Amino acid sequence: MTTTEQLSALNSILSQSGLHSLFQPIISLSERRILGYEALSRGPSNSPLHSPIALFAVARQAGRLSELEIACRESACRRFNEQQLPGLLFLNVSPESLLEAAHQPGRTLQLLQDFGIAPSQVVIELTEQTPTDDFQLLQTALHHYRAMGFSIALDDLGAGYSSLRLWSELRPDYVKIDRHFIDGIHQDALKREFVGSILQIAKASRAQVIAEGIELPEELAVLTEMGVDLVQGYLLCRPQEHPPRDARALMPRQDSTAVVLSEDGSDLSALLNELPAVNRDTPTATVLEAFRRQANLNSLAVLDEQGQPCGIVHRHSLSDALLKPFATDLFARKPISRLMNDDFLAVELSQSLQQVSRLITSRARQRIEEDFIITLNGGYLGLGRVIDVLKLITELKIQQARYANPLTLLPGNVPIQQCLTRLLQQRRESVICYVDIDSFKPFNDIYGYGRGDEVLLCLAQCLNDRVDPSRDFVGHIGGDDFLLVLGPEDWRKRLNQLQGDFQSQCRRFYRSEHLEAGCFIAPNRQGQRQEFALLSLSIGVVHLHPQACEQLDASQLAEMASQAKHHAKNVQGHSVHVIDSRVVSTVEELLVSGHR
Repeated sequence: MTTTEQLSALNSILSQSGLHSLFQPIISLSERRILGYEALSRGPSNSPLHSPIALFAVARQAGRLSELEIACRESACRRFNEQQLPGLLFLNVSPESLLEAAHQPGRTLQLLQDFGIAPSQVVIELTEQTPTDDFQLLQTALHHYRAMGFSIALDDLGAGYSSLRLWSELRPDYVKIDRHFIDGIHQDALKREFVGSILQIAKASRAQVIAEGIELPEELAVLTEMGVDLVQGYLLCRPQEHPPRDARALMPRQDSTAVVLSEDGSDLSALLNELPAVNRDTPTATVLEAFRRQANLNSLAVLDEQGQPCGIVHRHSLSDALLKPFATDLFARKPISRLMNDDFLAVELSQSLQQVSRLITSRARQRIEEDFIITLNGGYLGLGRVIDVLKLITELKIQQARYANPLTLLPGNVPIQQCLTRLLQQRRESVICYVDIDSFKPFNDIYGYGRGDEVLLCLAQCLNDRVDPSRDFVGHIGGDDFLLVLGPEDWRKRLNQLQGDFQSQCRRFYRSEHLEAGCFIAPNRQGQRQEFALLSLSIGVVHLHPQACEQLDASQLAEMASQAKHHAKNVQGHSVHVIDSRVVSTVEELLVSGHR
C-alpha cells in the first residue's frame, strides 16, 4: 500500500467517523469486581488501517496523531455512555500528542461533558511509543489533567524509553506492567524479581499496579501469590464492543489440580468469623443499634440484592460520620449504603495466608483495626481481622526460621516431611526430585569449606530460579542434598535447564588449571589421590501417581527418592534416574498376593 493510499484511508476514517471502540475489563481480584475498562480503537474492518499499529503509525507520520486520538476518545466516550458501563474509563493518550502544537487543551473535558461522564470516572493512560524529552512541558500537561479531576496511569512500564523517569516525576495513580514481564513469569525468576520491585516502588509511591497481557492461568496464579490485585488480559476477557459487567463470570475457576505445598497451604478457615451481614437498604439506625448491642462487633459487611458483598461498615468510621452536628437525625432513616465504605478488601476462602498478607500490605488505605470480607465463590461467608493475619504470619515466620537450613534458609527436614505428607493427602500427580552434588566432598577438601558453602548457595539459587512458586517446593535436606517437588508437565526440561544452570554458574568457583583440565585431583575416601570430574548433579526422581498415594507415607516416599538418587550416582557426570510409583505399587501388590 502506497503512502498516498495510506493517507487517503486515514483521511476517510477521520472524516467519516470510521473508528470502532472496544473495551477490555480491568478486574480487582480481591473485590471480584470490574474496576473499569480500557478503551481500545480499531479502524474499519475492511480497511488496511484496521490494525491500531498501522493506524497510529500513519497518523504519526502524517502529523495527525492528536486529531486521531481525539477522534478515538470521542468514539470511546460515546460507546461507554451508550452502554452505561460501570467503573472507570481508561483512555489512551500518547505523550507526544500532548506536546503537539495542534493539541487542544480542554477538548477531553468537553467530550466528557457532552456525554455526561464525570472526570473522576476517567483515567488518562499514557502510552509511550517514542522518546519524550520535554519533561517540563509534559508535567504541565499532566498537572492540567489532574486539576480537571482525572486520574493518571502509566502504560507499558519497563518497555518505554523513559517510563521510570515518568513514574518518578509524574507520580501516577496507576502503573501498568508491560506484557513482556508477565509472559511466562511462572517460569522466570528474573521477571518475578522485576515485578516484585515494581510492587515495592508502587507501595512507596501509593500507586496501584495493573498487570496486563495475562494469557495463562499459571501467570495469574504467580501474580496473585505476589500480591498483584488488578489484572487484565485475554485469559480473563478479550477486548469487546459489548464487554461483560460481572467480574465473577470472568474469574478463572480455582485449579483443583494445583499442588499446594507451601507452609501456608491451608485455606483461611482459621481466620473466618461467621458474623451476620446487613442489606444495603438497611436503615443506618438499625446498624448503629447493632454496634451498640455488641461491644466486640468491629465491622459489618453490606450485601447487595444478590447477596454479594458491596461494602463494609466499620464501627470507628460510622462513629466519626455521626459525630457531626445533626448527623444522626439526618442519616438515621437513610440506607446504610450512604455511609458504607465501598473500597473494601474481599478475599476467597481458598486463598493462602501469604496471599492475604500481601494484599493487605499492598493496600495503602487498609487500617489495622479494619476487618476484611471472606467469600466463597464470591458469596459472603464472614469477616477476618487484620490483626489475626499479622499474628499468624508472625507465627509462620518463626516456625519457618526454626526449621530452615541455617546456610541456605530453605525449608529443612520438618517442612520437607510436611510437604510430602500434604502431597500424598492431596493425591496429586507430581515429581519428587532428590538432588545431590557429585564430587562435592573432594571439592571441599581442596578448595575449603568456605568455597563449598558458596557452591551450596549457588545450587539453592539455581533451584529457586527453576521453580514455579505457586505450585512447586524446594527444601534443603542437609549438606549437598536438596529436595525439589515439581508439577508433572515439563519436569524433564526444567531439570535439564537446572543442570545447565548449575554447570555454568560453578565455573567461577574453579581454579583456571582445573577448568582447562576438566577435572581436579583430591584424596578419595580411602585417602588415596584420585582424579575427580568437575561438579555435576545426580538427581533421583520419583514420578508420583494418584493411585500410588494410598500405599505410601512420607518416609517411604522420601526413601524411594533417596534410592533413585543412589542409582543416579552410579552414572558418571550429570544424571537422572526415575522411579515410577505405579510400577513400585504394582510390585508391592504382587508380593502381598503371593504371601497370601
